[in-house]
Amino acid sequence: MLPSLVSVFSEKPTWTNGSGAKNALMFHELYEQAGCGSEQYQDYHLYGTVWDLIPGAITTMYEHQREAFEFMWTNLVGDIKLDEMKHGAKPDVVGGCVVCHAPGTGKTRLAIVFIQTYMKVFPDCRPVIIAPRGMLFAWDEEFKKWNVDVPFHIMNTTDYTGKEDRDICSLIKKEHRTEKLTRLVKLLSWNKGHGILGISYGLYTKLTSEKPGCTEENKVRSILLDNPGLLVLDEGHTPRNDRSVMWKTLGKVKTEKRIILSGTPFQNNFLELYNILCLVRPRFGEMFLTKGKVGRRHYVSKKQRDKFSDKYEKGVWASLTSNVIDDNAEKVRSILKPFVHIHNGNILRTLPGLRESVIILKPGPLQKSIIRKVENIGSGNNFEHEYVISLASTHPSLVTAINMSDEEASLIDKSMLEKLRSNPYEGVKTRFVIEVVRLCEALREKVLIFSQFIQPLELIKEHLRKFFKWREGKEILQMDGKILPRYRQASIEAFNNPNNESKVLLASTRACCEGISLTGASRVVLLDVVWNPAVGRQAISRAFRIGQKKFVYTYNLITYGTGEGDKYDRQAEKDHLSKLVFSTEDEFNNVRNMLSKAEMEHCSKLISEDKVLEEMTSHDQLKGMFLKIHYPPTESNIVYTYNQIAPC
Repeated sequence: MLPSLVSVFSEKPTWTNGSGAKNALMFHELYEQAGCGSEQYQDYHLYGTVWDLIPGAITTMYEHQREAFEFMWTNLVGDIKLDEMKHGAKPDVVGGCVVCHAPGTGKTRLAIVFIQTYMKVFPDCRPVIIAPRGMLFAWDEEFKKWNVDVPFHIMNTTDYTGKEDRDICSLIKKEHRTEKLTRLVKLLSWNKGHGILGISYGLYTKLTSEKPGCTEENKVRSILLDNPGLLVLDEGHTPRNDRSVMWKTLGKVKTEKRIILSGTPFQNNFLELYNILCLVRPRFGEMFLTKGKVGRRHYVSKKQRDKFSDKYEKGVWASLTSNVIDDNAEKVRSILKPFVHIHNGNILRTLPGLRESVIILKPGPLQKSIIRKVENIGSGNNFEHEYVISLASTHPSLVTAINMSDEEASLIDKSMLEKLRSNPYEGVKTRFVIEVVRLCEALREKVLIFSQFIQPLELIKEHLRKFFKWREGKEILQMDGKILPRYRQASIEAFNNPNNESKVLLASTRACCEGISLTGASRVVLLDVVWNPAVGRQAISRAFRIGQKKFVYTYNLITYGTGEGDKYDRQAEKDHLSKLVFSTEDEFNNVRNMLSKAEMEHCSKLISEDKVLEEMTSHDQLKGMFLKIHYPPTESNIVYTYNQIAPC
């Protein structure tokens, strides 16, 4: 084993006395084998466009994908005409772009076609795809699905593609294979120009951290920061905090040829959006340095740039986005238009359909009492308070998992609550879930249940095992942060197989809300409300996406009297801001329109079209738990607040 060689991937580097020089020499030899070439233009001596480099691809893509492909090419290269490319990039081509397409509309496929084409023109560009860890496997499946002949080296796995560089493999063939050594072979094979590198945000941040005095580690750091000629950030809203190590690290990547893929670039506020835009275009802030030039491609020299602080640029942006309505929204949209391509999912209208509902449930006397007793726990900490309310609103027994002071614990009878744990009807949300699952089994439909916390999912799993005699791993599947990504793919395939015995998938929103396809589900239950509207949108889009064969019904559950309604209000406001900025020209006016009173009176009609809700709301023993049902309009993108929900 070569400790010095593989230590570049260790959190705590290991060294062997007496063999350090030999191992350092081996690393140097591998590094030289990998080469350090630069991006070069491949002269094809062809006329026509870049589409001619990938025959047939254009016929397999949707219209919005074809339009976005040319948009990406224009931003990163300057022209789709091959003969024009011989003269170099246009002067105003300064960086990357954002592909803001609704979740489930084929961004991965679009990016793969773009990368394939870009590599034909710039064969030494060394593309890097950085994505949440679990999504790297979804990328790998797409590469295989479309028979892409370019190797995709996933740094987060120990599996080889079989297309690693032969010279590098021959140098290490006698060494004991470890995860760290495998990563090194993949990295250096990619660096030599063989394929595309896939890596998670976490691992990329780790491997690019500066380690003073560690030669091998810093060579790896240099490779990852200096050598990529094309950087693709999938779910590019992930690194949105400019104080995080991840955001600062990505800002150091040498290339300005960057693409952000995100169905939900607006997450919580406009400052986060600013940080995302600065990642894809490092000089984005310079737009605000010259008065009257906002929205134009105007850049200043480094000397001028140094006179202004990042704080000033953010201040101008904050002033511009402080009241994003009507004309002000138009200004923000005009700034984004040159390098942000928007598609709000018209292609999804070809699917059988989507009906979203917000359901306000009435807790029983015991649950209501427990909610009142614990509602002040964690009030000084937003996350802790959200956690307490979410557990209490789902099932009263879940509050036994909360860390409480002796005084707080004295307010509840833990032993009594633990006895109630096995009864789903003591919690209004668990009661709803059990009934939905029961009715969906009769309809031969699969159910996808999301929560941001593990405890509610574990409890529901217990209820399903008890009431339906189902088995975990068979009828019940679960996907959360504890399950390794390689095993998640097997669960995804099983759940999406209509002939598989799986019936319910319990999913963590943190581990399972982005990138993956769960089209086996036609019912989606969102157990809790979160501040970030993009989380719910992403969760629904696991089922409602290209490939879905059934009509999809979603149920966003709110327990009355918990404050979840107020949180839904805030979520709706953020969602409205996102739609004002990230909408096509035709849709912009619709976002500002109000829904007519007549349309709000369709509640009873919509219930009758949902067999599950109709059965539950008409059942003598179940209808009492429903207070209100709200149907947020999906076609017109209108947002209504909790207080405007019509009773049913």
